[in-house]
Amino acid sequence: MKILYAIQGTGNGHLSRAKEIIPALLKRAQVDILVSGTQAEVTLPYKIKYKLKGLSFYFGKNGGVDIAQTLNKNSILNVFSEIKNCPVKQYDLVINDFEPITAWACKFKGVKCISLSHQGALFTKGVPKPSHKDFIGSFIIKNYAKCNQNFGFHFKKYNNKVYTPIIRSDIRLLKKVEKDHYTVYLPSYSDEKIIQVLSKIKGIKWKVFSKNAKKYYQKKNVYIKPVNSKKFEKSLATCKGILCGAGFETPAEAIYLKKKLMVIPMKNQYEQHFNATALQELGVPVIKSLKKKHLPTIEQWIERGTTINLDFPNETQQLVDHILHEFIITEALQLT
Repeated sequence: MKILYAIQGTGNGHLSRAKEIIPALLKRAQVDILVSGTQAEVTLPYKIKYKLKGLSFYFGKNGGVDIAQTLNKNSILNVFSEIKNCPVKQYDLVINDFEPITAWACKFKGVKCISLSHQGALFTKGVPKPSHKDFIGSFIIKNYAKCNQNFGFHFKKYNNKVYTPIIRSDIRLLKKVEKDHYTVYLPSYSDEKIIQVLSKIKGIKWKVFSKNAKKYYQKKNVYIKPVNSKKFEKSLATCKGILCGAGFETPAEAIYLKKKLMVIPMKNQYEQHFNATALQELGVPVIKSLKKKHLPTIEQWIERGTTINLDFPNETQQLVDHILHEFIITEALQLT
């Protein structure tokens, strides 16, 4: 069987997960890799056959996606060109982690495309949903990378098509200890905004991993570091707690490492509000924004915050086998 594995390259979570999924796929099939998007620091230790510009979201500096920059830096003509020229018909199956070019190419060219992403779980049965409606956000999640069938990841196994998070081997092998710092990853906020707020909490050492910083520097009790995968992993393993956006991978890794967690969902990113709702149901504190008015809540979390007791077993190979088994059965039924 020949498979194209297509990965969204905006943010680090999709590529981090791919490091675990690719070896499981390679045990069962011939696999080529496609990545689209331009906003990730993570690199893959596998050959990428196709690197596309795709559709990327760009972070702002005040807690959300920068809509103007996102519209300005994406070319619709380029997107249509990449969809038209995408060689999906060369493959028996496309497995898609929220990657729009292959998803739409498959739709237009009649190729089977299966979603294997966190986003694929969000609108399925039993998954917690935000109390507020966001019709544009809902439309994007449902149609950005629309596939024939969805398998998803979430913090709990809400139904039989939802699996618990894939925790990277590097994270599973970390030695967990507790030192004197808190780890911060808020890529949609400027360093200046983070320093302005967190430096008000005296006696706490904040280690901030920044998409904007080019070198290490310190202001008061806030230590700013450029994003580096290995240093970030070490900081996670040794911190007292993690303050981050309401993405999927970093909160999942915090829970796996039994670290107390607080999240701030990104503005203009409806997926993060799904995640925040699910995390809040699990007992994780959520604040709406990084502002001084939320300092008492952050201080309370520092003093009395607790960890979440969830188990994330390594089921990557079982998941891949489940998908391929269903695909083979479906194909066989169509031939009879």
